[in-house]
Amino acid sequence: MKKLLITIDGPAGAGKSTVSRALAERLGYRYVDTGALYRGVAYVARHRGVAEQDDAGLSDLLDALALNFILGNTGQRLTANGEDITDAIRTPEISMLASAVSARPVVREVLLRVQRELGRQKAAVFEGRDMGTVVFPDADVKFFLDASTRTRAQRRFAEAKDPSAVSFEAIERDMRQRDRQDSTRALAPLKAAADAVVIDSTELTIDQVVEQMLAHVRGVLDRG
Repeated sequence: MKKLLITIDGPAGAGKSTVSRALAERLGYRYVDTGALYRGVAYVARHRGVAEQDDAGLSDLLDALALNFILGNTGQRLTANGEDITDAIRTPEISMLASAVSARPVVREVLLRVQRELGRQKAAVFEGRDMGTVVFPDADVKFFLDASTRTRAQRRFAEAKDPSAVSFEAIERDMRQRDRQDSTRALAPLKAAADAVVIDSTELTIDQVVEQMLAHVRGVLDRG
């Protein structure tokens, strides 16, 4: 059977991670969370005191940084120079910093090569924000997963490990700011590829979204 390269882009909280993992599992494909790579750079930069605008410092950091995906007992994990940072990168602070860091050309150039190497063998689902527009413009199947800002904020609030530590209003405010940063930046802004299948998940369950995607993928496979 033909192996496909599938991209799923969209804003934070749209359900990309859950949907991408589920789709990859149903197809027997690899799942690659590219946002985790940018979060990893942001996390290491923060802990080493490298500012987001310091291109020279970011370049030196990247030269000595080895980011790797490994399969652990709880699923895919991200390591930075051997340290598991999977949980540490899932904070609002790192999310905002990752958005800023991802706009730096020096960071994008390095991670672009990493991502394209990961996609060379296809049979993979790549989740991110510019997978179908910049990283893999010739991907076999492209999706853009969206949802209303309020719905996305509600999902993030429900995922919070300690709801008392953060308010829904703060999450929604940060999400709107992140959306502005991602969609208005000059380099690789967040947008749907012209040939992407756009799915609004506001009123859909995860299973419904996955089934829609599977139906489209099967149609592509049937056409050869």
